[in-house]
Amino acid sequence: MSEEASRRLMDLAAVDLARLRHVGPKRLEALEKLGLDNVLDLVNFYPRRYLFRGARVDLSDLRVGEEAAVFATVLSSSARRTRQGRALVELEVSDGDETIRISFFNQSWRQRQLPKGSRAIFYGTLSEYRARRQMVNPTVDVVQGELEEGSRQRTSGTLAIYPATARVGLSSWEIGGLVDEALRRAGPLEDPLDVEWREQWGLLDRTAAYWEIHQPSDPERAIAARRRLVFDEFLRLQLLVALRRRRLRHGESGVAHPVADLDLDASTPSTQLGLLGRFLRAHPFTLTDAQRRVLEEIAHDMAAPVPMHRLVQGDVGSGKTLVATAALVMALAGGRQGALMAPTEVLAEQLYAALRRDLALVELEDPAVLGSWRPARVALLSARVKAKERHAILAGLARGEIDVVVGTHALLHEEVRFARLGLVVIDEQHRFGVEQRATLRDKGRRASAEGRDPDLLVMTATPIPRTAALAVFGDLDRSTIDHLPPGRQPVTTTWIREPTDEAQVWARVRAEVEAGRRAYVICPLVEESERAEATSAVAERTRLATGELAGLSVGLLHGQMSSHDKEEALSQFRSGEIGVLVATVVVEVGVDVPEASIIVIEDAWRFGLAQLHQLRGRVGRGRDRSECYVLGPAPSADARERLEALERVSDGFALAEVDLSLRGEGTLMGARQRGRSDLRLGNLVRDVEVLELAQRAAERIAERGLFAEGEWAGEIRTLIEPDEAEFLFRS
Repeated sequence: MSEEASRRLMDLAAVDLARLRHVGPKRLEALEKLGLDNVLDLVNFYPRRYLFRGARVDLSDLRVGEEAAVFATVLSSSARRTRQGRALVELEVSDGDETIRISFFNQSWRQRQLPKGSRAIFYGTLSEYRARRQMVNPTVDVVQGELEEGSRQRTSGTLAIYPATARVGLSSWEIGGLVDEALRRAGPLEDPLDVEWREQWGLLDRTAAYWEIHQPSDPERAIAARRRLVFDEFLRLQLLVALRRRRLRHGESGVAHPVADLDLDASTPSTQLGLLGRFLRAHPFTLTDAQRRVLEEIAHDMAAPVPMHRLVQGDVGSGKTLVATAALVMALAGGRQGALMAPTEVLAEQLYAALRRDLALVELEDPAVLGSWRPARVALLSARVKAKERHAILAGLARGEIDVVVGTHALLHEEVRFARLGLVVIDEQHRFGVEQRATLRDKGRRASAEGRDPDLLVMTATPIPRTAALAVFGDLDRSTIDHLPPGRQPVTTTWIREPTDEAQVWARVRAEVEAGRRAYVICPLVEESERAEATSAVAERTRLATGELAGLSVGLLHGQMSSHDKEEALSQFRSGEIGVLVATVVVEVGVDVPEASIIVIEDAWRFGLAQLHQLRGRVGRGRDRSECYVLGPAPSADARERLEALERVSDGFALAEVDLSLRGEGTLMGARQRGRSDLRLGNLVRDVEVLELAQRAAERIAERGLFAEGEWAGEIRTLIEPDEAEFLFRS
């Protein structure tokens, strides 16, 4: 196929929607509100469901309790308020033979959308009220006749229903007509899969898939079209992963660290242990079997002459920091520097304190004075560091006088340079993108006279479902710390649904604090807001200190406080000077206070399930029985399912699977890739078979060398956008 044809799909992104017939300024504005900026966006705006000819019925054939689609004309409409104060719009509609009533509660805009004489398809369940047949809050698709009469959608007997169109003043009928025109004018689309592959894997060709997803001739064809386009979504991601992994494995050289001293046998004399062995023996905590296994995997990677790219995931409190510290010790043993990057100042400061404490157990040989030893030197680089101290840290890193630096995004600044960076550790990796990881890795390469890349270890306390890891983190080797250290107490979680039952929660908080333990109270807002009716930390601290928790020391912590004030609040909380800490999600990760035994999360429905689990992990870190209370009713079915899952499931990995099934994968994917990386059709729970198929295809394409720097093979160009490819191969 010609170069022009091979680019046809990508070139649709350059076609403005205004070039389509029937798209004037008003309709263009409505399309933009749907996030559609060009013709490629339009053809990738998929229906959420379909009304097939068999689903439409005459009113005379419809029975109470049946669900169906009715094509009818509005005879009259009226609006009023019910006795309960709810807005009610009532329509009388007719299919030409019979009439029914359509009722909309709390949708007053329906009267403007459906004036007398308008035609629409009403999809819902027929019910009966006071001997009158009716539909309540049905799905509506207004039918307008101004689009081209010859469109396949009008003659196929199928109506595609598109999401969120009614509120912007468009009907699915109109969207379908625009898609029809776009696909007809685009003509045949280049397919990155040859016929043999499509037949082997049972996939439609791409042109047919686009037609059938928008205008399916029957339900089976709609399913087949979705499968092919889901495959394309996964293949696009898997190609990025496969090509990046291939480049990392075959095109880069790393540091071979001397880690042969990984001897954890208790019978080995200390004099025969290497630096890592001496560190682990001196550390107050003994490695669990899971930590030991993961550390051995890391040691194997770091001993190799290729860069390590490993993800370590572990549930809250599983001991990832000790594993990361041990990896840094391996780098120090070989005379290299280490860098640890965290997403927030609070977490960076916590990690800095932990590393200073733990690396005080490590003595390094001073190359300037043979036979002389010195302690490992650790520095903190964040926004709170004053200019004079910052300059000293930067100079120390560049001269190799600082062994380990802990920091936030400040580590990414151009002025940060290393003398011999050997290991980069990134904590809570989901807060950082691929580009930030590459920036730190590039700093290590520039710091190496041999042009070698440092090893990369990324960590997360947010358990990642297997399918999500397969789809998104395929360029990283993965290790899992799947057991908690001994002595950790399970956390009992209780959802308090009614405000009248909250008194018992504050009584439990008071009892725990008076017994010498600590309590967290988490609020979604820092201060009260007119935009959101939610509990604010500032107001709640005052309310509790003068109300239910009067007499206790109640502190405050949130992200708008200065670094000094935040550290002061945490220090007082650890020491017990503050018994109750009212905070925002600034304590979500990294805050470790073993004496904290109870946490109360207010307006809990406003938080995601993974975030709720992270917050719950602030307690249960000592030897005391711990409790988590989540407060507030759930305003939606999704919120109810989240809170019920949190109450029912304590294992983070099991909860991650529940979260994926409830939330979908959009946020997770968006945190990982550049560009439009959220899945539009694919579902990591439902489409595992297609995901694994796409992974095999991506590996085959990568092995065949269909894509190389400077060569824009048509098969790949239709799947990977140029900016992503440029980033993928940047040096």
